[in-house]
This record gives sequence, C-alpha cells and structure tokens, in this order.
Amino acid sequence: MRKIAIGGIAAVLLAAVVGAVYLTFFHSWADKSKPIVFVPKTVDGRIDFWQVLGQGVYLAAKEFGEEVQTVGAIAESDIEGQIALLEKAIAERPKAIVLAASDYNLTVPIATKIRDAGIPLITVDSGLNGGISRSFIATDNYKAGRQAGEAMANLATRDEPIAVVSFMKGSKTAMERESGVRDRMKEAGMSAVDETTYYSESSVEKAYEIVKQLLLDKPDLRGLVCLNEMTTVGAARAVKELGFDGRLKMVGFDSSTEEITYLEEGVIQAIVVQKPFNMGYLAIRAAVDVTRGRKVEPLIDTGSELITKENMYTKENQKLLFPFDAQ
Repeated sequence: MRKIAIGGIAAVLLAAVVGAVYLTFFHSWADKSKPIVFVPKTVDGRIDFWQVLGQGVYLAAKEFGEEVQTVGAIAESDIEGQIALLEKAIAERPKAIVLAASDYNLTVPIATKIRDAGIPLITVDSGLNGGISRSFIATDNYKAGRQAGEAMANLATRDEPIAVVSFMKGSKTAMERESGVRDRMKEAGMSAVDETTYYSESSVEKAYEIVKQLLLDKPDLRGLVCLNEMTTVGAARAVKELGFDGRLKMVGFDSSTEEITYLEEGVIQAIVVQKPFNMGYLAIRAAVDVTRGRKVEPLIDTGSELITKENMYTKENQKLLFPFDAQ
C-alpha cells in the first residue's frame, strides 16, 4: 500500500511539473505572438514627421522580427482619443507600448495604469511628467529651441518685434522648445519679443489663420518662430500670401516637403530639423530590449540640426531633409 501511495504522489507531482512546463511554454509563446503597440500623437498621413518616424519604427520591427501595430488619433489635439486607445491597448495586453504622449500631464494616469499592468512603456518624441516610462527617446527640445532662438537672434535686430507660435499648450515638447527659444533671445538682448504665446493646436489651418491675423494686426512684425511642422507650414502660407516674405524673418521646425520649398524660396530662413527616423528605430529597439530582459538607457537624445538655405545642400543635411531617399 505504501508503494502505491508513493507512486500516486509521484504521478501527481510529475503531472504538476509537466503542467507547469506547459503553462510556461504557453505563456512564453503567447508573449512572443503579441505585438508591440505604437501610439503616435497622430496618424494623419499628411504630416511628414510622423511618416518618417513610422518608417524608423517599421524598419526596426522588421530587423528585430517583431510585429508592430500602430494606433492613433487623427488629430494631435485629441488627447481623450489617445487615452481611449491606450485603455484598449491595456485590455489587449501587448508585449510593449511605445507612446508619443499628446499631453505632458493629462496622459500620466493612463501611463501609470500601463506600468501597473506590467506592460513595458517606452516614450518617444514627447515625454510624461514623472518619468514613468522605461526609456524616453527624443530630441533635446530645450536645446533645439535654443538653436531656433539663436537663428532668430542672428536674423533680426534687438528691437524688432518677434512673435512665437507654438502648437499644443500641454505638450512637454512645446514647453521645452519655447523655453529654449525665449531664453536664447533674452540672452541676445532682444527686447521686443511678444510675451503672448500663440497655439496652433498642430493645425496647418489654425496656424495660417493665427499668423494672417497677426500680420494684419501687427504689420511691423519682423520675426516669427514656429515650433513644429504644421505650425511652420501654416504660418509660411500666410506670410507668403500677404507678401511679407522678404521683410519678415521666419524660423521653423521640421522638414516637410512644403517647408523645404519655402526655405528654397526664402519665405523661411531657417528650420530646426530633428531625426524622426532615428527616434522611431531606437524606440522599437528599446521596447525589444526591455521585453528581452536587457538594460535600456532612461534617456536617449537623437539630436537636431539647424538648416538654412546656405547649408541645406550638404550631403549630411540632404540625408536629414530627404530621409525617405537616404535610408
């Protein structure tokens, strides 16, 4: 009887071990079959910045053998929409989430929920209050803002009126860029910088209307600093349409085809160009590293360059301006 009992116990233990091994294998397989979810600020296909960043994302996904699903709101200003998409992603428990947060503060609760659910979170382009993510891959936006401020300081005299047109009021990216711009212009002794910040809500149309009205109300305006792609494009359209190109100096951000044309035409004098392809690639690499138990850097600066009509044709700057051709 004792031998039978021992044999029964052994059989039960063996079954438990086999079951545990099966469950471990099953969960490992299930994890490998899950995608990484990429949530940009917008999936608007007209915005070159996000198209190039997405190209980096998908090259990395292909290189590392990972599936990436992209979900995002149509408008960058749709913060609630982004939060709703993140709620859905949490329920589906992806392998990791790569997020470009639309708002520095309002997105924090859902980001905390992602972390508490045990889903690795990587942030790209725009960060979150509190450093919730495992790694943040972006331009040093304060430094980039200083580059724009330096460019304007070299283009305008100290007492000429200057205005700053930003994009999203709650975006950390926007706040850091504006601080950099204003700090550098203040250091340069520029005394006529408009203290009001105008917000386009990342809409070309709204930026156009804001700048058109500014030029009508303040015809003595001599400088514009615009802090992202859509704002720069909308502002440049207004400047050209009203015939202010040539007498008003303009510094922008990013490098859409339309911006490059305005730079060649002299409507825009300088643009601060980021490296969105690198951002996308490195964000996915960080997500892969985290899921495979590797160490990741908490902050990765992808850099930025000031491009003018004079230096835009160098080999290195052509790669930045035309990343689809260069990769």
